[in-house]
Amino acid sequence: MAERSSVADLAKTLREEVDRYSPGERLPSSRALVERYRVSPVTVSRALAQLAAEGVVVTRPGAGAYRAEPSGPAKPAPGDTSWQEVALSAQTAAGPVPRSVDASGVLVTLAEPPPGVIEFNGGYLHPSLQPERALAAALARAGRRPGAWNRPPTDGLFELRAWFARQIAGPGGEGGPTGADVLITAGGQSALTTALRALAPPGAPVLVESPTYPGMLAVARAAGQRPVPVPVDADGLRPELLAAALRATGARVLVCQPLFQNPTGAVLARERRREVVRIAREAGAFVVEDDFARSLAHEDAGALPPPLAADDPDGVVVHLRSLTKITSPSLRVGALAARGPVLERLRAIHVVDQFFVPRPLQEAALELVGSPAWPRHLRAVAAALRPRRDHLAAELRRQVPALVQAAAPRGGFHLWVRAPEGTDEAALTGAALRAGVAVTPGRPYFCAEPPAVHLRLGFAATAGTAEITEGVRRLRTACAQALPHGAGGGEPAPA
Repeated sequence: MAERSSVADLAKTLREEVDRYSPGERLPSSRALVERYRVSPVTVSRALAQLAAEGVVVTRPGAGAYRAEPSGPAKPAPGDTSWQEVALSAQTAAGPVPRSVDASGVLVTLAEPPPGVIEFNGGYLHPSLQPERALAAALARAGRRPGAWNRPPTDGLFELRAWFARQIAGPGGEGGPTGADVLITAGGQSALTTALRALAPPGAPVLVESPTYPGMLAVARAAGQRPVPVPVDADGLRPELLAAALRATGARVLVCQPLFQNPTGAVLARERRREVVRIAREAGAFVVEDDFARSLAHEDAGALPPPLAADDPDGVVVHLRSLTKITSPSLRVGALAARGPVLERLRAIHVVDQFFVPRPLQEAALELVGSPAWPRHLRAVAAALRPRRDHLAAELRRQVPALVQAAAPRGGFHLWVRAPEGTDEAALTGAALRAGVAVTPGRPYFCAEPPAVHLRLGFAATAGTAEITEGVRRLRTACAQALPHGAGGGEPAPA
């Protein structure tokens, strides 16, 4: 039988096999299971522990695992829950609109891979790149602040709101938001959810970049909205296609990532920036600017263009950003900035959904960004990401040239690669996981049919260049199995 590296896979197989045993009958020994399924003893142990937790088997130290005895009366036949399909749809004048909630594209980057698997699918910094000491010190200082455990203002601590406003406005800051225009949120995903719920009703079209961040597509679909793709190229969103999409759909919301777009890494060209805002303003539409990667610029990024919100007197742009990506998955502190009547609607939805972001977390964020450790951390991350990016790109060219790379971005966490025509995406990602490397499939990044099979390969969650080399070697093994015949290629990699 093919090797099974996943605890979940082995647990599923054993769950099916247990039905062939009588209650109380002993299962094969752990050693026999290791040999039969060609997995590690740890995988067997964890799979049996999972089945024991489900009540399928009983484990006895030193004696083995046994099929559990039936307990209690037989389970009643399941009821008819088909009525819920209507109840869970959004009701509009045209009838019910399905509200599909698909978190699979997000879970790919949140799920912890099995032990020994290299994370090319990670969406956060490797622990060695996180400012753990600075975070611990900031949290300790925050906990000693007077009133640190009291209820915070619902909009967030004003000092933190003012800090975010200064980051958005940039040097000079005359045309940017002020602290009064900012709401503190529980990370970027929360800010995105609040923005979309505030700006578009169920059934409404929402324009999105194609490809784009799956978490945003999940938010829109969960709200009953209809994502409509607007293609991007090497210079970001294409204004002429944006104008055509606005005319065709009547959409009043565009969501975009002008800086180091996820997943392509594109930066919206200077000549397109004002054009995008102008087109949206003339159509009476909002631009939701997801500025998630501004703190993730690499050492060679050069001067960054200002946010679209930095010069937006008419309040077209709703800006969001977060401290999470540049610090730790658990520092879930972000911000929404907007001007005009929309701010009140954002505030109302934010309060209804969250009440407020915990004050100790806000105080810790203030302590962190105000400390001397903060600029040092930003410089250290910028210096660390560049060689990881370059090394991954070079190893892919050397070992797996069949995966065609987009231009290497000068910010963000990942590379965007295209697989040869005829590739089965599920087979490729599955083969990669069996080979010991987790990659992110490209399909969830498209709200319509993708033009080709893609992978998003991250380098920020790796321990360093040595792990990247090994990860690409494993990916090469997977490609040799899953790519169309003759498409693997590349120089043999060292074992």
